[in-house]
Amino acid sequence: MIGVGFSGITLMNQDRTNQQASSLIGKILSVKGRNQSNKEIEVRFDSSEEQYDLPHQPLLSREKSTKAASENISFRVFVATWNVGGKSPDSKLNLDDILQVREESDIYVLGFQEIVPLNAGNVLVIEDNEPAVKWLTLINRSLNKANYVPLRGPRPVGSPEGSLVFPKIKLRKASKALRTENKRKLKSCNCPIGLERKNSKEFCFRCPQSQTNENDISSEDDEDGPNGPSSANSIKYSLVASKQMVGIFLTVWMRKELVQYVSHLRISCVGRGILGCLGNKGCISVSMLFHKTALCFLCSHLASGEKEGDELRRNSDVIEILRNTQFPRICKTSNSRVPEKILDHDRVIWLGDLNYRIALSYSDTGKLLKERAWDTLYNNDQLKIEREAGRVFKGWKEGKIYFAPTYKYSLNSDIYAGETVETKNKRRTPAWCDRILWRGSEIYQLSYERKESRFSDHRPVCATFWVSVEAMEDGSKRR
Repeated sequence: MIGVGFSGITLMNQDRTNQQASSLIGKILSVKGRNQSNKEIEVRFDSSEEQYDLPHQPLLSREKSTKAASENISFRVFVATWNVGGKSPDSKLNLDDILQVREESDIYVLGFQEIVPLNAGNVLVIEDNEPAVKWLTLINRSLNKANYVPLRGPRPVGSPEGSLVFPKIKLRKASKALRTENKRKLKSCNCPIGLERKNSKEFCFRCPQSQTNENDISSEDDEDGPNGPSSANSIKYSLVASKQMVGIFLTVWMRKELVQYVSHLRISCVGRGILGCLGNKGCISVSMLFHKTALCFLCSHLASGEKEGDELRRNSDVIEILRNTQFPRICKTSNSRVPEKILDHDRVIWLGDLNYRIALSYSDTGKLLKERAWDTLYNNDQLKIEREAGRVFKGWKEGKIYFAPTYKYSLNSDIYAGETVETKNKRRTPAWCDRILWRGSEIYQLSYERKESRFSDHRPVCATFWVSVEAMEDGSKRR
């Protein structure tokens, strides 16, 4: 029996950064590090390394660019990934702590896996969108608080009087109600008019009409009128993008006043499940220009399994996702710098249940957990091993892990599955399946941690970043 995980032992919910990273962040973003009191959760870590409180103010860092008439603006981006185990949420589930709503960010990128059971009906027949609407409703409630505008539908789904009501509406309509900007404007090209061809390497020409295939944008495409959505104008955070592929669900939110700087919004899905192509495993990718900077957010669920060699299947999933993800072309000019492949973006963040395991036996892992030998455990992490060997995620970065393995827990428990007689048949070696990585310059991680929720057999994992983008003083705002 593994004796960590586990009542009686606490885990610091920490924002930890090594000294080299703290020096870099302090120098570039002027984020001053200091020790902070930490909320105890489950397993206690002893370390003398510095910890950082996250800044509360958005748009903290502005740096003049070397290019004419432009400046760099840094935004705070919150990222979370959570495998919810095929369970649909109820109205009592509160996401405030997971989304860290007391420390507001400018952009929220939230990815889920297994929002529906991965059975034949959901994979092969009809995609169930009802859980996705529930997750949007819960996110909306946490992010918008006093400005919360409830979604409305003809048949509300279950809740006592005075509590949250889940509307019985389609995902397309729910997404439309939570946007403050007409989606067609977000998808369009908003590049400055009248540029000389010599500058075309820096910008594409403004396109009179988008060439985007509507089916490639999102299953929630709508037909907004010329004035855009009529509701949600009072909310603080606006939905920018949402997409479901079987059990994978990716949603991006921004402060309402920032949405006007989004253009060239595109979504691509790659299935890597049954037959190597169905959507029970795979990836959803969102591409956009934010000001002048190309951003890409990916949410994936890779091949499962803890047998020797299963990590190679996960490596293959990553390679095929990078190869096969293709964003539709929007700009007509052949000199457009708007990227069509993941690795061509300026800043990329990859989140999800990557399913990499710890390359040790169940008993050896249990002993190390009891001893809290975190470095030894991490040195046997498959993703760390594969990255260092150059077999996957070459050129990507991940913050060092200072939290306990996030999988697999017995439901509604702090005990890893297999620690009791009742759960022995569901035993899995505890592992850091849930990860967040990034690629590109001018992106700095401020925190990397797990959150405590007994809702599923995974714990949610969150990260906060400062992301610098290049903004034009003239012409970058939507016309």
